[in-house]
Amino acid sequence: MTATPNSVLHPDAFLSPLAIDDAVTRALDEDLGRAGDVTSMATIPTGVHAHAVMIARQAGIIAGLPLAVTTFQRLSSDINIQAHVHDGGAVAAGVHLLTISGPARAVLAGERTALNFVGRLSGIATLTASYVRHTADTKLRICCTRKTTPGLRALEKYAVRCGGGFNHRFGLDDAMLIKDNHIAVAGGVKAVLQRARAHAGHLVKIEIEVDTLDQLRAVLDTGLADVVMLDNMSTASMREAVKLAAGRVVLEVSGGVTLASIAEIAKTGVDYASSGALTHSAPNFDVALDIDA
Repeated sequence: MTATPNSVLHPDAFLSPLAIDDAVTRALDEDLGRAGDVTSMATIPTGVHAHAVMIARQAGIIAGLPLAVTTFQRLSSDINIQAHVHDGGAVAAGVHLLTISGPARAVLAGERTALNFVGRLSGIATLTASYVRHTADTKLRICCTRKTTPGLRALEKYAVRCGGGFNHRFGLDDAMLIKDNHIAVAGGVKAVLQRARAHAGHLVKIEIEVDTLDQLRAVLDTGLADVVMLDNMSTASMREAVKLAAGRVVLEVSGGVTLASIAEIAKTGVDYASSGALTHSAPNFDVALDIDA
């Protein structure tokens, strides 16, 4: 298919065109600087065309192609791109992702920026998919956190969705998440929840973090929380929390959520598990751009 940013988006995940344009603009400005690609300008005559293929060098889940397409198209209106997969697609090593043809200088100038986007976001999507596979046949949903690269949160959270995960808050304005420091400053579980509920609009959810089952009991007694985050609890405590909550609140697990622990967490019956590792520790996906001619 002839590629446009929209044609290669994940079919069920939204990524704002403004976020794509802003990220590409900043990335190209960072790489091209004041003088542009001086190497290509010095060595490649004007009018020379190139044909290149973006190739996955490992198996995984792809994300970031809309940014790669936008990168090349921003550098030349004469660039032609054929897409062979779309974001969210599972690929084997050696699969062709994009075929790019057009002015050689534009292809070479956009190469690293395009690969950086696809490598970073595909790494997140691939890691997320690994977590999701460990939760098969359970109700658990895998979520990301706000532990994202500054300025790239929308992109990284989109990559989580490409991998089959779900998004937690995008920012401090999405919902109320009362953590241990809020509880300490506000004077306890009941006091902090009463203040939160008094200020929350009818569409604003309130989540509160607890460290112990006694804190969970105190939260349940108030009836004021929508979601309870079980922070760094053992799986035995998680199972007990599920019994105590009895469906009255949504239960989310955070802290110590790893590939090694996620399968056991999923079996406890909690609703969500959030892991900062999805975005802050995802290894880069190995992807390359090979010039044919």
